Amino acid sequence: MDPYRWSWNPEALVLVPLMAIAYFVVLRRYPASRWRIACFLGAMGLILAVTITPLETLAVNYLLVVHLLQNVVLAEWAPLLFVLGLPPALAATLARPRIVRVLVHPLVALPLWLANYMLWHLPWLYDTALEHPHTLLHLEHALYFTTGVAMWWSVFQDAPHRLSDGARAGVVFAAFVLGSPIGL
Repeated sequence: MDPYRWSWNPEALVLVPLMAIAYFVVLRRYPASRWRIACFLGAMGLILAVTITPLETLAVNYLLVVHLLQNVVLAEWAPLLFVLGLPPALAATLARPRIVRVLVHPLVALPLWLANYMLWHLPWLYDTALEHPHTLLHLEHALYFTTGVAMWWSVFQDAPHRLSDGARAGVVFAAFVLGSPIGL
């Protein structure tokens, strides 16, 4: 297998453009500054970079370090940029449903994010996901992104839970102090 082949991941090639289209349609009602739009586009670019480029092939078939980079991008960097890309008024609207309010609460979001990381690093599940890249590995990546969005939401969006600066710093500190041993 060519280590530099592109991976035509249908989930990424369908979901990323759909999210981008939805984002730009919603911007008509909830305008965003240029830096927020750049953050959102950065998130979409990162997702595509680690799911359809040769990085995907290298991550799945050759280099553990690239796989770990892929996980960090999907669980931390892309979700962070996605959350920063949301205009506050849009975030407040999205946070209205009870389930969203619960999931983005830092006392729920942080443990979910950590539990997700821990679950996918159990050796038997980790190996099984790598053996089934078109099903379990895609599910792993989707859950990394989803729980990452919830975790970063609790830090950078004021709706539905406005945290003090100290609490925000505490969530980020806890995430990386508690998450680092799992990743290592």
